[in-house]
Amino acid sequence: MDAYSSTLSPAVDIGAGCYLLVVAVLSIIGNLLVLVMAFKRSARMKPPELLSVNLALTDLGAAVTMYPLAVASAWSHRWLGGDAVCVYYGLAGFFFGVASIMNLTVLAVVRFIVSLNLQRPEEKIGWMKVKVLCAWTWLYALVWALLPVLGWGRYGPEPFGLSCSLAWGQMKHEGFSFVVALFAFNLAAPALVIAGCYFGIAFRLHCAYRKPRGGSRLPNVVRLHRRLLTIAVLVSAGFVGCWAPYGLVSLWSVLRDSGAVPPELSLLPCMFAKSSTVYNPVIYYVFSRSFKREVREMRGSCLCTRSYRVSSSAHDDAVYMVKLRSPKTHAAAPSVRDTTESNMLTLA
Repeated sequence: MDAYSSTLSPAVDIGAGCYLLVVAVLSIIGNLLVLVMAFKRSARMKPPELLSVNLALTDLGAAVTMYPLAVASAWSHRWLGGDAVCVYYGLAGFFFGVASIMNLTVLAVVRFIVSLNLQRPEEKIGWMKVKVLCAWTWLYALVWALLPVLGWGRYGPEPFGLSCSLAWGQMKHEGFSFVVALFAFNLAAPALVIAGCYFGIAFRLHCAYRKPRGGSRLPNVVRLHRRLLTIAVLVSAGFVGCWAPYGLVSLWSVLRDSGAVPPELSLLPCMFAKSSTVYNPVIYYVFSRSFKREVREMRGSCLCTRSYRVSSSAHDDAVYMVKLRSPKTHAAAPSVRDTTESNMLTLA
């Protein structure tokens, strides 16, 4: 049987292609918006924001370099490339996947470190450290992606025949150590670190404002607590939700008979994993008032040829770690609590 022929029904192939097309369009639009917003405020960008830009680049790279070929293959009912293209597709998917996962991990750690210094805003992570961390995520992902090419692990077609990835079923005997290392360092450990960091941020902020300081608490602080906890749960659950099903099915293919997994069942986790490139821009738009407002202003400026203008207030929250400064005119000197709460907004 041809390994590059679809084992799914034509209707399922068309449906999978349409789904991937929607994911690709949303991912490209969403991550491009994040990059455009970051470029517009590049002069005011703080070092940790570069990690969010780096994350958008990894998600955009996966959507651009992989999804069009997957859509075309699904609609053609077979993989359109040969062995070389299969290795390229598997390598690209593994590369961008690991880069995205590790970038999320580094971003969570950086946000947690910043949350420990809310009372001392002068202590911050510098540009050099952030650039090194960004370079490390790409280098780390590249090393892991090249290992199957060098002989530790293997790339091959997926069981449903429409795309390529790590050949899980073939690594049952030849690359089992690679599978164990992969799951330990690129799934289990990052998931624990991300969950721990975001819940640590939420718990610390809850403890910091559990008692009123010099007066009653501001309503926006209470709302901020809830948003931080919601974001922490969503980011952690999103990571696990997107990658855990694919990891579990892949692990089953290694430990058990890969032929026992129906093609339709192996397709669903793959689709969930590919949707991870859409997840973060959606969170930014739903939970960040400033990001949503800026997107609407940019859309209005494109339609009405108005100049782009950015404004903010003490009630704005920056989910994607962007802090905007209010106009200096008619502005009173900020208090210690106002300064602390302003720094808190960059953690959301």
